[in-house]
Amino acid sequence: MSSAPRSTRPSLRVERRLQRDGHRVLAGMDEVGRGALAGPVTVGVVVVDETCRTAPQGVRDSKLLQPHAREAMVPRIERWALCHAVGHASAAEIDAVGIIAALRLAGMRALADCTVRPDLVILDGNHDWLTAPEDVGLLAFAHEQDVATPPVTTMVKADLRCSSVAAASVLAKVRRDAIMVDLGAPEGEHAVYDWAGNKGYAAPEHLEALRVHGPSVWHRRSWRLPGAMGDDALVTTTDLTPVGER
Repeated sequence: MSSAPRSTRPSLRVERRLQRDGHRVLAGMDEVGRGALAGPVTVGVVVVDETCRTAPQGVRDSKLLQPHAREAMVPRIERWALCHAVGHASAAEIDAVGIIAALRLAGMRALADCTVRPDLVILDGNHDWLTAPEDVGLLAFAHEQDVATPPVTTMVKADLRCSSVAAASVLAKVRRDAIMVDLGAPEGEHAVYDWAGNKGYAAPEHLEALRVHGPSVWHRRSWRLPGAMGDDALVTTTDLTPVGER
């Protein structure tokens, strides 16, 4: 892969500025799998403080790295970070509470696995899905809400700007990909969906398998999935959004 443009090389500039503003312990957080048709949504968190120097060379948004590069980066990120973790919310949980609430479940599970509480979370994007929503559906998971949500700041393209967020995206992507490869193992009952190749997203072979075989227990049944519509209507990728989330 050729050298990435400077704009795609994250740094700790944003983190250092926030630390000077009084947020000594920072958590970069990013999610993967939000738009998939099958499998969990996964959230990575990487916690840093002023003792964490420049991130390992090559750390950047996981989408800009080849799979072997992401996997090789994981142990280096884990050694660099003050604390790190990955959390998941299953397809069944996504169906039960919706994708936004499921993102929060995954994020809070990741934070609960961290031994250090951050003073501030840097969240990629422009929507704070981590802070507790007014969603009664989450009452079903109230026993998991023991960890108070830290303050959150959102930042568009934080995965391109902030080393901590880019590192979190790598951890989340590697962990979720491994889950999907395992679920879609060639000798397994779900091999027909080719999750090892498409990781649960709306690739043509995945859509065709859904039309022919219908959804599995690992699919998000609240999505508008081919093979689960009750008729033979043509379903395009633009239809593959959560019911109620369009």
